[in-house]
Amino acid sequence: MKTITLIFLSLFLTKNCNQKEKEEMKKATIEYQAITRGSYLNIQIQNENLSIVRKRDEKAKNYQLAKEDWKELADLFMKLDLDQLEEYKAPTEKRFYDGAAMANVRIVYEGKVYQSQTFDHDAPPVEIKAFVNKIVSFVKTEKDDN
Repeated sequence: MKTITLIFLSLFLTKNCNQKEKEEMKKATIEYQAITRGSYLNIQIQNENLSIVRKRDEKAKNYQLAKEDWKELADLFMKLDLDQLEEYKAPTEKRFYDGAAMANVRIVYEGKVYQSQTFDHDAPPVEIKAFVNKIVSFVKTEKDDN
């Protein structure tokens, strides 16, 4: 009986944690931007909606995120230390000589703005790498859909 109760409680608590993560993510607006002289990419995520702009004067293309993608992004979001976001250092510096697009992440959460330092597109700081790579993966998926 104790085993059954333990299993039930584990499943219940796991489900509540997943729900909490999703609810916390709904409070956030996430923006990823990568820019060079010749290219532009802006990705915005808010409340399970994805907006992608590939050219400066282009109208945004909007998508609904898949449940699995939203859950994975929420899991990664909950692991972020937003107060440290602007302290994280870029691992490479190709953006200084036009070797890579300049990128940054901006998060608006509970009325406060958190922004990373500029880093090379495709080479985010180690502390936010999984989160950024998940965001950028949505653009790669969108390319495959067209």
